[in-house]
Amino acid sequence: MSNPAAIEDVSIGGESIRLGQFLKFASVLDSGGDVKEAIIDGYVTVNGEVDRRRGRQLQVGDVVGFEERRVRVAR
Repeated sequence: MSNPAAIEDVSIGGESIRLGQFLKFASVLDSGGDVKEAIIDGYVTVNGEVDRRRGRQLQVGDVVGFEERRVRVAR
């Protein structure tokens, strides 16, 4: 079982990406519908705070959380 405190780095190959895109790109969620639902229902955090905006621009260094996973945006 993975360490729930561990943060995975996922390289986006640029400076920024939208939250909804990142959740799919990092394989945190499989479909756009799942992403939309998880964000709207308040299950997704950005830097420790719930964010309900799918279009939120993430920057390198931001940490996205969903359930036990923590994924950091990397260049």
